[in-house]
Amino acid sequence: MKVYIQKFGKTLSAMVMPNMGAFIAWGFITALFIEAGWFPVESLATLVGPMLNYLLPILIAHSAGKMFGGDKGAVTASIAVIGVILGAPDQAMLIGAMVIGPIAGISIKIFDDKTQDKIKAGFEMLVNNFSVGIIGMLLAIIGYYIIGPIMTMLLGILTVGVDFLITKGILPLVAIFIEPAKVLFLNNAINHGILTPLGTEQVAETGKSIMYMLESNPGPGLGIILAYMVFSKNKTTKGSAVGASVIHFFGGIHEIYFPYVLMNPATILGPIIASIATIFYYGAFNTGLVAPAAPGSIIAYLAVSPKGETLIVMGGVLLATVISFAISSIFVHMAGDKSLEEAQEQMAQMKAESKGLTSKSANDIRKIVFACDAGMGSSAMGATKFRKRISDLNLDIIVTNTSVDTVPADADIVVCQQVLRERAVKSASNAEIITIGNFLADSNLDALYNKLSALKQVDTEEIKAVEEIAITNEIATNTNVFAKDNILLGLEADTKEDVIMAAGELLVKRGYANSAYIAGMLEREETATTCIGFGVAIPHGTISTKHEVKETGIVFLQYPNGVSFGDETVYLVFGIAASGDEHLEILAQIADIVEDEEQVETLKTTSSIDKIMELIGQNL
Repeated sequence: MKVYIQKFGKTLSAMVMPNMGAFIAWGFITALFIEAGWFPVESLATLVGPMLNYLLPILIAHSAGKMFGGDKGAVTASIAVIGVILGAPDQAMLIGAMVIGPIAGISIKIFDDKTQDKIKAGFEMLVNNFSVGIIGMLLAIIGYYIIGPIMTMLLGILTVGVDFLITKGILPLVAIFIEPAKVLFLNNAINHGILTPLGTEQVAETGKSIMYMLESNPGPGLGIILAYMVFSKNKTTKGSAVGASVIHFFGGIHEIYFPYVLMNPATILGPIIASIATIFYYGAFNTGLVAPAAPGSIIAYLAVSPKGETLIVMGGVLLATVISFAISSIFVHMAGDKSLEEAQEQMAQMKAESKGLTSKSANDIRKIVFACDAGMGSSAMGATKFRKRISDLNLDIIVTNTSVDTVPADADIVVCQQVLRERAVKSASNAEIITIGNFLADSNLDALYNKLSALKQVDTEEIKAVEEIAITNEIATNTNVFAKDNILLGLEADTKEDVIMAAGELLVKRGYANSAYIAGMLEREETATTCIGFGVAIPHGTISTKHEVKETGIVFLQYPNGVSFGDETVYLVFGIAASGDEHLEILAQIADIVEDEEQVETLKTTSSIDKIMELIGQNL
C-alpha cells in the first residue's frame, strides 16, 4: 500500500514540479505588480490572470500528457485542457489539467499501440498528426461539457472544506499527517501534487494562501538538525548536522533532515507539534504566501511573502524552529550513540521505493530497455542478445534499446552501465534500474533472466519484439551495411584512441558518416568504454553526433596483438554508424560469435577477408 501511495504521489508531483519556474514567475508578478503588491503597476498586473488561467494549466497538462504518452501525448493534452479551462470559466483549472493530462496521454498511447503495425509505409506522418488533432479535439469537447463543470463542482466542495478547516481551527491538525508523510518521501507529492493546486486556487480569490505554508516551512526540520548539532553523542552525526542545517535552511533541501528522524523516530514529535503551533500562528495573523516556496528555503519563503507580512512569515519559521528544537532535543539526548550511516541507508531505500526504483515483480515486467549513451551500439547488441535469450520463454515482454537520455516512459526495467545510472534514473524515474558491466554476460542479467524464466508459459502469439527484429533482418538483407571493403586486417595501434580514429576514418571513407562523427566516437569512449568483453569493442558516436551519419554501416578492424581498452585488451573492433535499425542483425551475429572462443580466435588470426564475411556477413 505504501508503494502504491508513493507512486500515485510521485505521479501527481511530476505533473507540477517541472513547471515550478512558471509558478514562481507568476507569484513574483502577483506579489510585485497587483494593486496590493510591492510596486503596483496596473498594466503589468494584467499578466496575472492569463498566466493563472491559461499558462499554468497548459503547462501541467503538457507535462502530464508527456509523462503518459510522450511528445504526442503532451500536444494532445495541451489541446484538450483548453476545453477544460473554458468549461470552467470562473476557476483556475490546475486540478482539471491534472485530470485531463493523463487521460490525453493514455488515449494517444492506446491509439498508437493499436495502430502501430497497421499504418502503411509513407502514411505515418499523416496518421500521427491527424490522430493528435482528432483525439485532442474530442477530449477538448469532453473537457468543455463534462470535466470542466465537474471540476468546478469539486473545487467548490474542496473550497468549502478548506474554509471549514480554517474557520473551525482544525487546519493545524493536518500537520499530524503531513510531517510523518514527508519522512516517507511523500513531501513533493503533498506539496506540489495537492497543496500547490489548492493554494493557487485560493490565491486567485484572496491574493495569498496558507496552503503553501503547510509543508514547506523550513523551521520544523531545522529544529531537529539543531537538536542533533547540540545534543548528539555521536561525533560524526554532530559534525554532519552543521552542513545539513545550511543545506536545509538556505538550500531548501528538506530531505537532508529525514535520516536524522529515522535515527530516532520519536523525534518526529518535534516537527509535528512545531507545525501545529505554526499553522495556528499563521492562521491567527491571517497570513499566507503569494506563490509556492519551491524549494522550501528561507530565501524562497521570504521572496513570496506578501507585502507587509515578511516579519510575520519570518516569525512563524522562528517559532517552528524553537519548538521543534526543544522537543526533539529531549529524544536526541536520550537516544545515545546512534549511527547516521544506517539511517541514510534506510533513507536511500525508502527514496528508491518512492520513485519506483526497487525490484519489480516479474509479473509487472512488460518492457525492458537496454540503454547506452547513443543507443546504437552496446545497448542494441545487449537488447538483441537478451531478446533471443528469453524468446523461448514465450513471455509477452518487449526488449528494445535506446539512448540513456530518451528512455520511453513505459519502460519497466532499464539495463545500463553503472556510469550511466544517474542519467537513467533521471530519464526513467518510474523504472527499475539494473546496472551491469557487460551487455553480453553479466550476473545481474542472469538474475533478471532467472526471474523471468519462473514465468515461463505457453503463448499462442509471437512476441511483438521478435516480429520487429524479423522485419529488421529482412531490411538488413537489402542494405550495404557490411561489405568486404569494410574490413581491415593485421593492424597495429598504440592506444585505444588510435583504434577508434581508424574505425571512424574507415566509416567516413566508405561514405557512412561525415568526418565530424569521429569526434563523437572519441567522446563516447570517454563517457563509458565501448569494450564489451571477449576482446571485442564496438566504438560509435554520441547521440549529439548522430546527425553526422549518412547511412547505416559497420566496419571491422583486426588487431592481432591487441590494444589496451582500460582493464581489457581488444583484438576485434566493430565501428558503427547507425541512422536506423539495419545494423541490429549484424550486432546479433556478433553477440553470438564472441561467445564462441573458436570463432573469436579465427577472427583474431585469419588473414582472409572471405572468412570474415563468412562468419559475420553471410546473411547480408
